[in-house]
Amino acid sequence: MSKLSVDQKNIGSLFSDKKADFIIPDYQRPYAWTEEQCQTLWEDMFNFAFPDNNKDKFNSEEEYYLGPIVTFKNDKSKMEVIDGQQRLTTLMLLLRAFFIKFEKAADNDTVRTRENIARCIWKTDEFGNPNMEELKIDSEVATDNDKDEFLQILKTGEAGKELRSKYANNYRFFQEKIREFADQFPGYISYFPTRILNNCILLPIEADNQNTALRIFSTLNDRGLPLSDADIFKAQFYNYYSAKGEKDAFIKRWKELEEKCEKIFHPIQGTPMDELFTRYMYYERAKQGNKSSTTEALRKFYEKDEYTLLKRDGTLDNLSALADFWTDIANQDEDKFSERILKKLFVLNYAPNGMWNYFVSVYFMQNKNDRNELNEEEFYNFLDTIIPFIWAYAVYNPGVNALRTPVYSEMINIVQNKEVKFEEFMFEYNAIRNSLENYRYYNQRPVTKSMLTWWTFENKEQELLDLSCVFEIEHIYAKKREENENKLVNKENLESLGNKSLLEKRINIRASDYKFEDKKKYYKGFINNRNEEKKGTEIKELVQFANSKDDFVEKDIEDRKELMISEFLNYMRRKNLIK
Repeated sequence: MSKLSVDQKNIGSLFSDKKADFIIPDYQRPYAWTEEQCQTLWEDMFNFAFPDNNKDKFNSEEEYYLGPIVTFKNDKSKMEVIDGQQRLTTLMLLLRAFFIKFEKAADNDTVRTRENIARCIWKTDEFGNPNMEELKIDSEVATDNDKDEFLQILKTGEAGKELRSKYANNYRFFQEKIREFADQFPGYISYFPTRILNNCILLPIEADNQNTALRIFSTLNDRGLPLSDADIFKAQFYNYYSAKGEKDAFIKRWKELEEKCEKIFHPIQGTPMDELFTRYMYYERAKQGNKSSTTEALRKFYEKDEYTLLKRDGTLDNLSALADFWTDIANQDEDKFSERILKKLFVLNYAPNGMWNYFVSVYFMQNKNDRNELNEEEFYNFLDTIIPFIWAYAVYNPGVNALRTPVYSEMINIVQNKEVKFEEFMFEYNAIRNSLENYRYYNQRPVTKSMLTWWTFENKEQELLDLSCVFEIEHIYAKKREENENKLVNKENLESLGNKSLLEKRINIRASDYKFEDKKKYYKGFINNRNEEKKGTEIKELVQFANSKDDFVEKDIEDRKELMISEFLNYMRRKNLIK
């Protein structure tokens, strides 16, 4: 069982403790506090220390809680900060600003206050004398180019206008607030820092290892962003490239990679960079021959053998190539992919689950050439095979966990340069036909939109659609129409696959309650009373219906459903997915 040391301490006792030796590790995010946040901190502490602007109304028994500081003692016996980095840094800047204000202090109270502050900022000898060369805090943040300014400010107490970092801006802000405070309340000057040291409370939580500290942080944190797995991985890369003398180049590459991932990945859990590492993990996992349906946590996978995988020259290059690949997909880059491939990728974007992202990532990593390109024909055939399999599996054996077994097995085939055929997971014809026919294609079920997206592109005239466009599910025979006319013999046909289509949200809102004869103009587009053009749908099948049909009735629903299922089964046959 992990051990924890939890204690409530005021700032003075925590910072002045001889054991206090804080290190902000390389995987932390850069210092981010703004002047506005410093203003809030100043006002809150001032109002606490001087109720109604009166020093005599202060109750010395009261406390002002500033939050937790989560640390663990690393292998260099330093207190590695997991949570509380931002406030810890800000408090150090505030105390340093008070210290320099008291530099020429003469009266006893101010001198004692200055000495108390000094013991919080600098390490002391056995007699309690501060060593002005040894700070009680250090920063190794890999992507913080300004951390040296922070340490310089603490050592010198100076932040000239040439310094532009957040550290310098906030330090100058505190200096100005202290000057204003001293001018307005000259008799209070030593009370404020003393009350900050004695009555402002932190909750130091010291864990016995990094993982425990990170878990605590994730549980406690409700303000900033918790450290992600990618932050930990960044530290390993940073150390590796620093040892090679390539620190600055790495920092530049990492920032570019972060910016790229933030644009293209929007995971429900974790950060965009975590998502990139997850997609790459499946490639490395497949190379290890691991087809277990139980997937390890991301950090546990990469931390094996002291993060050996992250200490290889090619890993960062592979991550960058993978991010570029998904950027090209997100941008529907016609210079990188043919239109037919972009159509398949559009269809996959509406897959019933996200497993295809990992599947395609493994395929790319294994089959890319030296220019990070894929063979057009082979890539198309791969996409054209996985679509009907994933769709059919979602109907026949719902749940992303169920899909892991065949997909993980095929991932291993990919890295062994074998063609993806799903030979061990082929479908029996009658069983899959019955599943497709009897499945309830309700709107809230992901596979419904999946089937409709596939069907949209079965139309030979269908052009590529924009990934940024929002599509909803259209009832061609409207629900309101059935409520008013009550003509359907089989009421279940209203929710039949044969009665549904993709339709742009902007059109679907207007067309939802109309009779077919009224819907037609929305499908085709029209000029309104203000002579404004209202663009029609880009779904070719609906435009064709609008141009060729006077009505869309129950027989049309039933015939269309039968056609859709028959064509899907033919698709599966062409890809040899049926026994």
